Amino acid sequence: MSPALPVRPPVRAPRTGLGQLLHLLGGSGFRRLFAVRVTSQFSDGVFQVALASYVVFAPERAPSAWGIAAALAVVLLPFSVLGPFVGVLLDRWSRRQVLVWANLVRVPMLLALAACFVAGVDGPGLFVLILACLSVNRFLLAGLSAALPHVVDADELVWANAVTPTSGTGAFVLGAAAGAAVRPVGEVVLPGVGDAGDVVAVLVATLGYVAAALVAAGFARSALGPDFDPARPAVRAAVRNVVDGLVAGLRHLGARRDAAYALATIGAHRFCYGLTTVGLILLYREHFHPGDTDAALAGLATTVVVAGAGFVTAAVITPMVTPRLGRHRWVLLLLVLAAVVQLFPSALYTQPAVLVAAYLLGVVSQGVKICVDTLVQSGVDDAFRGRVFALYDVIFNAAFVAAAAAAALVLPADGRSVPVLVACALGYLVTAVAFARLTRRTPADVALSAPRRP
Repeated sequence: MSPALPVRPPVRAPRTGLGQLLHLLGGSGFRRLFAVRVTSQFSDGVFQVALASYVVFAPERAPSAWGIAAALAVVLLPFSVLGPFVGVLLDRWSRRQVLVWANLVRVPMLLALAACFVAGVDGPGLFVLILACLSVNRFLLAGLSAALPHVVDADELVWANAVTPTSGTGAFVLGAAAGAAVRPVGEVVLPGVGDAGDVVAVLVATLGYVAAALVAAGFARSALGPDFDPARPAVRAAVRNVVDGLVAGLRHLGARRDAAYALATIGAHRFCYGLTTVGLILLYREHFHPGDTDAALAGLATTVVVAGAGFVTAAVITPMVTPRLGRHRWVLLLLVLAAVVQLFPSALYTQPAVLVAAYLLGVVSQGVKICVDTLVQSGVDDAFRGRVFALYDVIFNAAFVAAAAAAALVLPADGRSVPVLVACALGYLVTAVAFARLTRRTPADVALSAPRRP
């Protein structure tokens, strides 16, 4: 029997920048956990392209804006509803087992979903199966975050937390591109099968989840925690404590206005971003490529990749800009940029203009989120931080779902509406003005934006 895999990297002198990243990747535990994340999230991208194609883009099932809103609710609400309660189980179950089984349990689910695609199944039963597939992902992502302190040293945790989510997002974007690329193969390998491209994409995602489970199985069962806590309450009491804790988190935010305003800002931003996202789906489906599912899906996948490049850009430039401007001022500039982008180039409604807008809004979205994360982390007491971030999770996803419902009311069938873009631009500007008037710079932000000594 092979010895247990060592999970902590060797202790070395602190590093920064690229040296820190290379040091992290040099640790076998971090490298394995990193591989689980990128493999699983790559598979998520492939899987969600298949869902988008079957549910949203297929001409015979193409839903209205209300149908798209319902599909987005199915994708996002599990994160909002389950999120606060997942930790109760993650603090009791072996996290290594969670990573293994959260990937493996989706295999039969995805095979059943592929069978539904072959049979042309539609309706509530299909959405229940999709909801189950996506709900499992909440355990995986939370388990990855909870396991991270077990594979890196304490002084490397901030850098590790910066690297892994961005890399996971990048892997998801690449998976979406791969999903769009493999769909045409379906007509070759499964001739005569309806929605063959979507079936093949689901099967590719299934293989990815199996690979992620095998990588996670390389950890010893206890390597990722949780550490034993004799004072840990029973599950029923812990669940009740979650509900009480969320209420306490709301009360705490009432006394921590900077953090509360930051959460309100990310909620307003996500609402505007959600409106334009639904418009983008309709635009590719009904205006750029009407009746051509493959072309519409490929165009949307390209836009997602470009937006992902914007996320990566924001992750690189935000840490460089905020020491000079401060986080509050950087958020204001990003919100103003988003308002401008809504009017130009978005309002041109051409494919090159859409790609430019997607990139810039990607920069805005990730840049605002990085700053809000930091403002909330520094603006609330540590004893309430987990509960406040659970509320953050709810706001982040619920605002997007609400935007999708609003889009169903105001957007035309082809997604083109200059008045909606103007309304979004005004929404960003109003949010920027309100944020500027209501927030005060914290001492940490003042220090962060102070000029450096030569």
